[in-house]
Amino acid sequence: MECSSLHRQLAIIKKNLFDQGFLDEQFYQLEELQDDASPNFVEEVVTLFFRDSSRLLTNIEQALREKHPQDFHRLDVLMYQLKDSASSIGAAKVKNECTVFRELCDKENLEGCLRSFQKVKKEHAILRQKLENYFQLQRQVGPVEKATRSGN
Repeated sequence: MECSSLHRQLAIIKKNLFDQGFLDEQFYQLEELQDDASPNFVEEVVTLFFRDSSRLLTNIEQALREKHPQDFHRLDVLMYQLKDSASSIGAAKVKNECTVFRELCDKENLEGCLRSFQKVKKEHAILRQKLENYFQLQRQVGPVEKATRSGN
């Protein structure tokens, strides 16, 4: 009985991640690649995303601190890499904030970029915490069935 309760709780958490806009369809596509041969595939990919994206965030932060004039092209390239990585795991809110940042880079709006970067970091941190909780519960539940879009 406890197992089915944990399964329900896991399904609710995942559904909330989608309902609240943290994840998009790409996350389901990642789950569809997971199988018996690689039962932790999604968690491993997400872990790699957070490792790489943390490095990118550090690089962007350093670039934002550089002396003027700001290298908006470099900032845009770095944020494009972060956006591309976020897209690959379905990190919708992070991806959307990256788009806002890049639009501000196009306008060479440094103050806007600084504000937007804070939002990117915030969404990144929130998603990391939520997915860590999700995967922790998933490890307790054990192997999950094939991904379903219904959230059940």
